[in-house]
Amino acid sequence: MSRQHDGDWVRYWRDPHRPLEAMHAHFVRHTFHPHSHDAYSFAVTETGAQRFTCRGAGHTSAAGMVMAFNPDDPHDGESAVELGFTYRIMHIGPDVVRAVLDDVTDGRGALPLFDRPVVDDPVLARALRRLHPALVGDADPLVREERLTAAVEAMVRRNAAGARAGGARVLPPGAQARAARRARDLLVADHDRQLTAQELADAAGCSRFALYRAFRTEYGMAPSDFQRLLRLRRARALLVEGRPTAEAATVAGFADQAHFHRWFVRCFGVTPGAFRRAASRA
Repeated sequence: MSRQHDGDWVRYWRDPHRPLEAMHAHFVRHTFHPHSHDAYSFAVTETGAQRFTCRGAGHTSAAGMVMAFNPDDPHDGESAVELGFTYRIMHIGPDVVRAVLDDVTDGRGALPLFDRPVVDDPVLARALRRLHPALVGDADPLVREERLTAAVEAMVRRNAAGARAGGARVLPPGAQARAARRARDLLVADHDRQLTAQELADAAGCSRFALYRAFRTEYGMAPSDFQRLLRLRRARALLVEGRPTAEAATVAGFADQAHFHRWFVRCFGVTPGAFRRAASRA
């Protein structure tokens, strides 16, 4: 975390392999000089309000609202309230957006344009709030790709002019079941490895988005959720054997102990330590 002025702070992250950046910041005094980015920029205001000028007009983004800038959209920005504003912003390169949309839809087309710099869209705001921690944290590749796809689709389908996400790829029922089963088999075989969305799609023989839809239809959850469940089941079995919680988490494929603890409680209603103690008395 870096501090800019009194009361201002910034956390910044950048993907080393593709044009994806994310920032979480709180600004009280900082004023953005007019500038633009060579990427799409989407921001969720968490607290306070930010005012800015874009495309010759003034706009304000209050808590819960989304700011949407096209590549090369000049804009400035400053706090609209005395206590400042907190927001999460993601810069997504056009090539990344194009790759996601080509995976979601059949055929190629023009990149989307967003004609409203501020939108009040709770669905999009939630998708962006889910994407941001997956980018900046130590999330599995499957989680990052699923949330990136969901966010881009929500942006385009709900708010873009000339939206391309209307004709989403959907497999016929028989092919859908086969694709989901192939992906499931790979997840079961390699549950402790960091599989990518493309590896699963290759195993399933379809696009990443088609597989995501098929898997949810067949198994009631996303591939990343199923992968996490397999790891949790493996960890439970290791705890029953008497393994220490940290060892069980690592062997099962969890890189982060806090992440393991949080999801164990969310799924089973008891901490790993309490579960291990109960198992030892059985």
